Amino acid sequence: MEGSPIPVLTVPTVPYEDQRPAGGGGLRRPTGLFEGQRNYLPNFIQSVLSSIDLRDRQGCTMVVGSDGRYFSRTATEIVVQMAAANGIGRLIIGQNGILSTPAVSCIIRKIKAAGGIILTASHCPGGPGGEFGVKFNVANGGPAPDVVSDKIYQISKTIEEYAICPDLRIDLSRLGRQEFDLENKFKPFRVEIVDPVDIYLNLLRTIFDFNAIKSLLTGPGQLKIRVDAMHGVMGPYVRKVLCDELGAPANSAINCVPLEDFGGQHPDPNLTYATTLLEAMKGGEYGFGAAFDADGDRYMILGRNGFFVSPSDSLAIIAANLSCIPYFRQMGVRGFGRSMPTSTALDRVAKSMKVPVYETPAGWRFFSNLMDSGRCSLCGEESFGTGSDHLREKDGLWAVLVWLSILAARKQSVEEIVRDHWAKFGRHYYCRFDYEGLEPKTTYYIMRDLEALVTDKSFIGQQFAVGNHVYSVAKTDCFEYVDPVDGTVTKKQAVLSPLIAIALKISQIHERTGRRGPTVIT
Repeated sequence: MEGSPIPVLTVPTVPYEDQRPAGGGGLRRPTGLFEGQRNYLPNFIQSVLSSIDLRDRQGCTMVVGSDGRYFSRTATEIVVQMAAANGIGRLIIGQNGILSTPAVSCIIRKIKAAGGIILTASHCPGGPGGEFGVKFNVANGGPAPDVVSDKIYQISKTIEEYAICPDLRIDLSRLGRQEFDLENKFKPFRVEIVDPVDIYLNLLRTIFDFNAIKSLLTGPGQLKIRVDAMHGVMGPYVRKVLCDELGAPANSAINCVPLEDFGGQHPDPNLTYATTLLEAMKGGEYGFGAAFDADGDRYMILGRNGFFVSPSDSLAIIAANLSCIPYFRQMGVRGFGRSMPTSTALDRVAKSMKVPVYETPAGWRFFSNLMDSGRCSLCGEESFGTGSDHLREKDGLWAVLVWLSILAARKQSVEEIVRDHWAKFGRHYYCRFDYEGLEPKTTYYIMRDLEALVTDKSFIGQQFAVGNHVYSVAKTDCFEYVDPVDGTVTKKQAVLSPLIAIALKISQIHERTGRRGPTVIT
């Protein structure tokens, strides 16, 4: 600390009506809106900070990280300046602003922080013409529950001013502590720049048998792997964990330099966008492949010759093989969770293991509540997210290490493990259609028509022929969720109907709406 105390300013502002956080306390918008609209980012950051009770906020510790996308450095500086002005005592920030979403959750839990701010738009494109996002995680390390998101939104609608220290500057590249003397503050404001991987890596060491994985990846009979970080946040993690710690050759990892625009690519680990990895795997040289999204909480698994493991199958296979992981041998398995759109493959495994399975709406915050209450050990979503109670976020690298542990223990290929699973538990099918850029009116009509279809009593029992097979509708549902922990009810979460009937209905909607965007079928 040098020179005069840094002034704390109060800046007048006017509210925006569109700052309602999506599920989990996140605000995701076009980057140009954050960058160009006056006070758009400060308004939301102030709303987040003001949602924390003043007694809990004064002098507390928070974690800040980003996936490295365009505008992240500017946004990180604003978050730091506003946190200082709002009485936060200490910030933990990843070097160069980089922290994966799982690492943020890990650090929050490790140091018992009050929460964390993650600058990410997940799997959406970056760059000036891409997306930007701000996500708030609470003290358990998980996404903000709905009651917190609602509070943030209510504050954002009435905000009149925000507090900031515009003269405060930090060096994101320098590891260690930086302290600042602020006006009207009895204690200095502290920023600690940490290695983005170390704390998270230490947690992984307590979960897995690293020696078993290292034996798989090294030596004359090594499994050749190909891992694509897609120029997102996972580059440093893949290099340090898989290559440096577990011995995978350096050329096993590709696209490991985080770029502001993700190399002009869509950082979404699926068959539509992870084409570089898919083509490499089709050649047959590699026995295991994986890709991650921009912030590291989603993943995709491929076997030799490009054999694709659907996220629902991956979740079920992990559940069926948890005994391969020291963490679960020690902690036991209390239950499983899956989102409503995820296939029921997990349910078959749960039944065989005699543990409960919870069906939730989409959104990790619902799993967090189950895990905090001790009901759930493993959970996942069809959108390529899987995790366990070691954190309160989905965790892509954790899932990859689980798969490598299973491969090491079973000494089979990815395809052999999947086909053995199908033979034992049956094969479950589902499909996903992504509608992007639809007008709200069109969206309304799509959901209205689907709901009318599944709520019509005459729909039950209807038959649909596909080839030589005839399928009957056994069940439909407009899904709502009653949280078994606190009894809260979440309504209008999804429309549930048999795949064939929905596929037929969607084909009609395609004709009427002129569907835009990619279709992902898994």
